[in-house]
Amino acid sequence: MNGITRRTALLGAAALTAPAVAQTRPVRIVVAFPPAGAADIVARLLADRLRAAWDTPVVVENRAGAGGNIAGAEVARAEPDGHTLLITSQSIAVNRLLYARMPFDPMADLAPVAMVIQVPNVMVVPAGAPDRSVADVLARARAAPGRLNYGSAGVGTSIHLAGELFAHLASVRMTHVPYRGAGPAMQDLIGGRLDVMFDTLTVSAGPIRQGGIRALGVTTPARAPTLPEVPPIADTVPGYALSSWFAFFAPARTPAATVARQARDIGAALREPAVAARLAELGATPVGSTSEALSVAMRDEARLWEPIIRAANIRIEE
Repeated sequence: MNGITRRTALLGAAALTAPAVAQTRPVRIVVAFPPAGAADIVARLLADRLRAAWDTPVVVENRAGAGGNIAGAEVARAEPDGHTLLITSQSIAVNRLLYARMPFDPMADLAPVAMVIQVPNVMVVPAGAPDRSVADVLARARAAPGRLNYGSAGVGTSIHLAGELFAHLASVRMTHVPYRGAGPAMQDLIGGRLDVMFDTLTVSAGPIRQGGIRALGVTTPARAPTLPEVPPIADTVPGYALSSWFAFFAPARTPAATVARQARDIGAALREPAVAARLAELGATPVGSTSEALSVAMRDEARLWEPIIRAANIRIEE
């Protein structure tokens, strides 16, 4: 082997073992929603672990708005060098069905990295509300069509679509009130300014335990381990079933080796006992998928929601 060939081989070997990111500047995790939501909680929980794995600072920045499109567009424009990640919900897969004009193409402009958690949504009402069951909410909705309101983290988010699916299957009409994230909506629910939410259990678990809100039903077919006393909504509305997921994305054209390394390190962080225990407290199931599995999940999510979005005539002219 001559000198040039040997040097090339050594450089190639080094590239395979080099860190996924350089150590000279921080990695940004851009959260598509405000503080206190599920995506924000998970991002901050993982940031310290990833900082250790990558031997570089990891900072969390919130860029809320437009159902995650503001954050998504920012990350899509970022340099594909491993220093910028997006964490968002499955809204990333359905926004193109909702928005008349998208600032970026989620499928072409972002690289799936890894799904991090799946979590049930839960129907919750203020602690002072008269409702004691899903049937009570249905009775109120049927008695005054359109008067009952439900809050969400924004148009097209899993919380919004959970409410739309409920109204669709139960044949009731409720008024959707979108917020710039689950945190602000939850505060209005606790304050009695909203009637109901179909929030992620990750956000609702604390207020439920503290007595600020009351859980009436979970969105999954089976009861959630952290809320064993709360029945599935499907017991009252047959066929109702969904869960939320959250995932990391990188700018398109990020090297495949970098994406694979990020996915492996995220998966390793999720398997740490302290992280797994905290997620269990929040009712979340860690996933740690591959990039390829996340890509499949995005396509499946779009197929699931397209007929419901069209039936409800949800369209955002922004």
